[in-house]
Amino acid sequence: MEALDIKTVFTLNLAGFSIPITETVIISWIVILILIFLSLALTRKLRTVPAGPQVFLEAAVEFVNNFAKNQFGSFSKYLGPYMGSLFLFILLSNLMGLFTPMEIHAFGLEFAPPFRVRPPTRDINVTAALALISIVLVLVMGVVARGVGGWFKHLLYPIPMMLPFNIIEYATRLLSLTLRLFGNILGGVVMMSLIENLFPLLLPAVFSVYFDLFDGLIQAAIFVFLTSLYISEAVKVHE
Repeated sequence: MEALDIKTVFTLNLAGFSIPITETVIISWIVILILIFLSLALTRKLRTVPAGPQVFLEAAVEFVNNFAKNQFGSFSKYLGPYMGSLFLFILLSNLMGLFTPMEIHAFGLEFAPPFRVRPPTRDINVTAALALISIVLVLVMGVVARGVGGWFKHLLYPIPMMLPFNIIEYATRLLSLTLRLFGNILGGVVMMSLIENLFPLLLPAVFSVYFDLFDGLIQAAIFVFLTSLYISEAVKVHE
């Protein structure tokens, strides 16, 4: 099925190594560029008394700061910006499917779009990378908050026999974060492809509201919430 294919757009040859640049990489770059552009555009000419988009921007920043303070305590000033950026990246990545032209075969008319835009998060390499960053951050913050000795002691809680199980828990969290986001987004892409093939008019737009917009928002929120929960558990002893 086309929805499952990850196509290579071009290949870079650097120092004798061939690096395939896939459509996932290209769309991820586009997502990053959009976020950079929006951050620069929305933070230009800020006013002491907010008005227009600045009101919503400040409300969003305040929400993220309060959320981070409740979750991470004194570490919130370091982790709050990361959580906000992570949410925006995953959310916009999930929503990229909304920008793809729809293929139409109806009433004797055929339209094949010149390109397809698929969410980068349908690629397990992306979700695995995001999950790995989150778990590494959990480990680092655990060591920073507890110290090396305190973190190792935590692995022995409540009894030393729990050491292998506590270590395995990090691996299961990595798999959980990776597969939950990947499975839900890929499932949505597959369902939308089937709907577009069976009902090329009207219904795809209706179902896109759920699979691309609502589900994309929910999955971004779940990923960030679980990441923040794991980090909160790692640093709470310090508070």
